[in-house]
Order: sequence, then structure tokens, then C-alpha cells
Amino acid sequence: MYPAEIVIPMKEELTENGFEELLSASDVDEMVAQTGTTLVMINSVCGCSAGSARPGVLMAVHNSTKRPDRLTTTFAGFDLDAVRKIREHLLPYPPSSPAIALLKNGEVVHMIERHMIEGRSAQMIAHNLIAAFEEYCN
Repeated sequence: MYPAEIVIPMKEELTENGFEELLSASDVDEMVAQTGTTLVMINSVCGCSAGSARPGVLMAVHNSTKRPDRLTTTFAGFDLDAVRKIREHLLPYPPSSPAIALLKNGEVVHMIERHMIEGRSAQMIAHNLIAAFEEYCN
């Protein structure tokens, strides 16, 4: 498990921008049970999280005309139970961190896995998400 002093600033980058933390398996189950659209950012300490995933997610949220009903995040290697539970809901996608999922009525409708984040700019991630928001969000 990563030390809190490393993780907390990375968490705050999202929570200070309106993302709700999923800290437990029950938080995840409650989120999945809700109707509407939910963006889930599985945050991590890796460089591609800081370089493109977190900034890309924030760009998308701030620059899209349509947005998910809920913005959520959990942290790989720190929020262990929540991450384990969200990964169950993201099957058949393999475990990946960082990862970004858009759920509609509890079902995955768009997924960005780590291999789709690595080597991509924050702008590319944002454009990918904005297109998904336009398609699936009200």
C-alpha cells in the first residue's frame, strides 16, 4: 500500500474538482446501483496518471457540453477494497491503473485502459472522453 503522503495530493487533484471518492466496496456497490451516467477514474501513482490521465479527465469534464451525472475516483494501491470491487464491475476488462470508465445505469459503456493512456497526451484523453460524454450523457 502506498503511503498517504504520496497519495493524498494526487487524490486531491480530482476531489478538489468535484470527484467523489469511492473508499470501500459498499461505496462502489452504491454507485453502480444508481441510474444515469458515472465516470470512474482509477487513479494511480504512475507517471501516465500525472502526465495525461488526471489532466485529461479534468480537461474533459471542464470542456464538455455534456457531463456524466456523477464523477468518482478511487486509488489503486491505496483504496484496496474499493478498487477490487470496481474491477469486478469492469469485467471483462482486465485490471488496469490508471483506468477511466464511463458507466450508464451500472454498465460499462466506454473504457480507457492503461495501454490506451500511455504515450497519449492529456488532450487526446480529453477528446476521447468528450466524445463518449456526447454519446452517452444527457
